[in-house]
Amino acid sequence: MEILIEILRSIVLGLVQGLGEFLPISSSGHLMLAQRLLGVTEGGQLNTVLLHVATLAAVCVVYRRQLWELIRHPIQWKTLWLIVATAVTVVVWVGMKKVFDLDEAAEWRILGFCFIGTALLLTAAELAKGAVRRIYTCDTMKWYHPVIIGALQGIAVLPGVSRSGATITGALACGIKKKQAAEFSFLLSVPAILGGAVLELPDLVKNGTGDVTWYGTAIAMLTAGVSGYIAIRFMLRIITKKRFGGFIIYTLALGIFVLLNQYVLHLF
Repeated sequence: MEILIEILRSIVLGLVQGLGEFLPISSSGHLMLAQRLLGVTEGGQLNTVLLHVATLAAVCVVYRRQLWELIRHPIQWKTLWLIVATAVTVVVWVGMKKVFDLDEAAEWRILGFCFIGTALLLTAAELAKGAVRRIYTCDTMKWYHPVIIGALQGIAVLPGVSRSGATITGALACGIKKKQAAEFSFLLSVPAILGGAVLELPDLVKNGTGDVTWYGTAIAMLTAGVSGYIAIRFMLRIITKKRFGGFIIYTLALGIFVLLNQYVLHLF
């Protein structure tokens, strides 16, 4: 029975990470909620790091041609803009950590507000879709475009703020074409996920692996990778043909519910 519970819990965590990383709903915020609801107190940090690595594999599969082109021909504008955006992300992330001194308790207290912030970001993306003339690509964007996108990705380290939602919103607001905006956002996730995993390693070594089982981790990673691949494909369709209305309603309602739980209901 314990094995079955562990398998089901791993599948849920994998789905939360895989779908949340690339759909504009915040994987970190949903993982925080899921781990709290499922009672994952030991080894949660290891699960988070490995699940991020699994979703990184999904990006590499979907964008394998673009990544291979960047490896074969690294001297190009797209490479430079990805480096600039990543550097700005690091600066913003480090600055936020120093200014706000966020720990797990503080992140939990602001989680509801961050989900609401994601809803506002997606609303801005919807407005940008129709109001901004889209003429730029990943190669022809201006120097300040990756600065804006990288800064928004830095803000998205807060749990509840969607990384994909923030970066795609920034790209659309800068006048980057829809499909190119999604491509830049997902390619930008590669150094972000790798860097995040590396930064988590010291704490992981310090805190240990807890009660995480090898088979539970493997199932969670496989689920995260497959669902992440599906989420990327689905997100590409949303960017080019659909609207963010459903995600706006969902993240807004979730943010309100989390705040009600924290300050009124105290359900978990």
